[in-house]
Amino acid sequence: MRTWTRRQWITAVAASAALTVAIGLVTALIPNPLFTRMIEAPWWSYPVWPAGAVLSGLLIATYVAPEGRPQPERDATHGRRSVAGAVLSFFAVGCPTCNKIVVLALGTNGAITWFAPLQPVLAAGSLALLAWALRARLRAARECRIPVADRA
Repeated sequence: MRTWTRRQWITAVAASAALTVAIGLVTALIPNPLFTRMIEAPWWSYPVWPAGAVLSGLLIATYVAPEGRPQPERDATHGRRSVAGAVLSFFAVGCPTCNKIVVLALGTNGAITWFAPLQPVLAAGSLALLAWALRARLRAARECRIPVADRA
């Protein structure tokens, strides 16, 4: 990341900020009139929420080509880890009884009894997947530089 250009850092900051606000609003960690939580957010949701957003923002920035260089090849494996990490992060900090998918699958009682206790595990898994994908993307960018041909 030391070699990142201004364009990549702007992308990382903008994506992190957008994800922080979007996830915060939808999960009602940021109080708003559109979404309400039926169950109070646990303490660990508040550090996991921006951590996941920052890791996702940094990961998004790895897909931005630096000025003057061709776009790097995309690896489907890194993309799957990125998406899985981001989705898990969303489920981890969301209200268990407000999540329609969880309530449909487990019912309200199951969401509280089974899903809510799993949310810290989902949070840890999401951050681990995002960190793993970011590390793999950064390593690939460092080890596999594409030389820019001189145009004469």
